[in-house]
Amino acid sequence: MNDQQFVKKILQQIGGEKNVSSLVTSATELIIEVKDKTKANQLALENTEGVISVEERNGHFLVKVEGTVENLYKEINKLGDFNSDDEKESVMNKILEIIGGSFGPILGVLAGAGLLSALLAVLTMLGWVSTESGTYAILSAAGHAVFYFLPIFLGITLAIKLGANAYVGGTIGAALLEPHFTDLIGKAEHVDFIGIPVVLMNYSSTVFPIFIAVSIYAVLEKFLKRVIYKDIQMFINPLISLVIIVPLTVLVFGPFGMFVGEGIGAVIEFLSSKSGLLTGAVLGAVWTFLTLLGLHWAVIPIAIANLANGPDPIIGMAAAAPFAQIGMATAVLLKTKDKKLKTLAGSAIVPGALAGTTEIINYGILLRYKRTMVYVAVAGAVGGAINGALGAKVTVFALPSLLSIPAFTPIGFYVIGIMVALVLGFIFTYIFGFEDKNKKVSTKSIFETDLISVKKETIISPLSGAIIPLSMFNDPLFSTETVGKGIAIEPEIGEVVSPVDGFVSTLFPTEHAIGITSEDGAEILIFIGIDTVNLKGQYFTSHVRFGDKVKHGDLLIEFDIEKIKAEGYQITTPVVITNTSQYLDVTHTNNATVRANEDLLTVIV
Repeated sequence: MNDQQFVKKILQQIGGEKNVSSLVTSATELIIEVKDKTKANQLALENTEGVISVEERNGHFLVKVEGTVENLYKEINKLGDFNSDDEKESVMNKILEIIGGSFGPILGVLAGAGLLSALLAVLTMLGWVSTESGTYAILSAAGHAVFYFLPIFLGITLAIKLGANAYVGGTIGAALLEPHFTDLIGKAEHVDFIGIPVVLMNYSSTVFPIFIAVSIYAVLEKFLKRVIYKDIQMFINPLISLVIIVPLTVLVFGPFGMFVGEGIGAVIEFLSSKSGLLTGAVLGAVWTFLTLLGLHWAVIPIAIANLANGPDPIIGMAAAAPFAQIGMATAVLLKTKDKKLKTLAGSAIVPGALAGTTEIINYGILLRYKRTMVYVAVAGAVGGAINGALGAKVTVFALPSLLSIPAFTPIGFYVIGIMVALVLGFIFTYIFGFEDKNKKVSTKSIFETDLISVKKETIISPLSGAIIPLSMFNDPLFSTETVGKGIAIEPEIGEVVSPVDGFVSTLFPTEHAIGITSEDGAEILIFIGIDTVNLKGQYFTSHVRFGDKVKHGDLLIEFDIEKIKAEGYQITTPVVITNTSQYLDVTHTNNATVRANEDLLTVIV
């Protein structure tokens, strides 16, 4: 039965297309809201080939199916429009959501590296660290590495976001920075690939090429999964993907980004020759968005080339944008009551203000709260217009920051422009707010609202037993959530089953602990007992090996509860999400007890 036949069967058992009022999905579930649940034949639906289970909640049918639901979702929507206008996303919103989701997992290291760069700039300015010293070189490497190798990190996170192989995505990014390739830059007058001329460029710190490359790769991988024999996909799919995508990136995607940047540079130079005020307004407004796409790196060389002949006006006008962003982030810091957002904003402001590193603001706040884009654009336009009209220029190359103010001339006029942008960014955000105000107050149940307002992955319980808060677990690594957020279970049955569809990513030699990575990227650690590692595997039997693919409910480990207790060990078992930092939140069931295969945790993206 193909996907089209399968979805038609599902709709038939649910009461027909006209009985469906809305449809959303999770990784392995179709969540169908029906108009009249008496018309749905739940038993027949459960017995449909390809359906694992069906659960009904408040008029919603949660249909868990084999494999992923992406193709099924598309097939169902071909038969009818089952989503209200409020639930539809524009193409731009989808793009921004993907970009933001790709940067989300690395925001922490971006913030830390940015702070380190800012600290190093202060130490250098004070004369405490010499730029010629080994100390400077080592700390500079630590602070700049994540930005230099950004294509690799984004290759990984974007591939995960798009449901592709993260390691292939990372390898595509790494290929652009591999020494054999980078050595060609500046050393060869003519380079070709199978006779096709190659336009060489430096891809370090770039965003645009890797986003195009991995997006195309994700589509290619889905195609390969359909046509390549399953048992050889592990090595054939990456082989084909790398052979196709890396050359395409070097031949097409990278040069395209460069040409776009050169085009933007030509427009800037043209506008600048006509009106400094107009050019400053345009550049101050759009610079933030160029930065989001990594296209600013194609404009900066133009500014550097201008510096060879004297002061450059481009960076002087564009400087208003990062200060508008800093003003916006400062307002978020003071206005928000969300501790996590307050911490993020605080950690983003410092590197932005001291080192000109605003990636954390852009990808952590701006993309999450899209209303702030308008504030930053307007504030940047006003500040840029002032700098353009007053002739603010940079005398030596420097990223706009408080510490680099002496690099601009005339300093007084420049400071007026950037401070106006900062203050306006702050005022707009603080007065008008940064969260969406068009969200309707729903009269639906909490369960229904949750279905349509967040993207989430449900982790089923790997054990049966009593629920214990992680804070009460007698191990500080778990009780303080150092390992990750989650819950603990006092097992009643000595069996651990897989909480998700995925693969075995960790298996301790003593078989008392196992890690499973879900198809959507959640990393779950199941740690049986306290200090049970001392049993050296006695009373534990693993039914899987490292790297094995598993389905939710598959038996992973058996253990003898009574014998372990007789040896004097507790068997309380924490179940935690070790990559908690990649999610907005991790919640757990409020029930006092849980059975294996019942919902236990929810990771919210």
